[in-house]
Amino acid sequence: MNSEYTEASDAALVVSIGRYQQAALAEAYRRNAGAVYGLAKRLLSDHARAEEVVQEVFLRLWNTPDRFDAERGTLRSYLLAQTHGRAVDIIRSDVARRKREERESREQAEGGYDIGREVWDMALAGHVREAMDVLTEGERDAIELAYFGGRTYKEAADELGEAEGTVKSRIRVGLKRLRAELVQAGVTVGSE
Repeated sequence: MNSEYTEASDAALVVSIGRYQQAALAEAYRRNAGAVYGLAKRLLSDHARAEEVVQEVFLRLWNTPDRFDAERGTLRSYLLAQTHGRAVDIIRSDVARRKREERESREQAEGGYDIGREVWDMALAGHVREAMDVLTEGERDAIELAYFGGRTYKEAADELGEAEGTVKSRIRVGLKRLRAELVQAGVTVGSE
């Protein structure tokens, strides 16, 4: 321990911290870390988060020592005010996150689960799979790439090694056949 700082005033310590004297920061930490940690722990009720706040407060002192004004109070009161502000920010953030998660859960519960719609979607998917089986291989491949694979006509043509016009034609003919198969299976498609 550097005896030069053990007897130093708060103002002298902060001036030395401003000159990047690590021993001065160590002395400020020795004097005040217990109180800073105690307040953070009491507000957050979490050991690890309280330690993070202590680290942030002393890092802030190291980076911006000029924010401390000895005429407005002691270094301890300044550090405790910083601790309180940071802990309150964390609490507000937690509350906002919980509210957002609760709102999202409530919205999913209210509008997200419709058993009738889910059954309909599964039945429709089955009909589409069956209808896809009647297409030629070229039609099926082109439609799968363009509609289920999200490819553009050009990307689908490149992937299939075919001319873009050929792929467009296969998709157009294949979709007409799909529509006819789905109508025959009793599935209404689009607006009729």
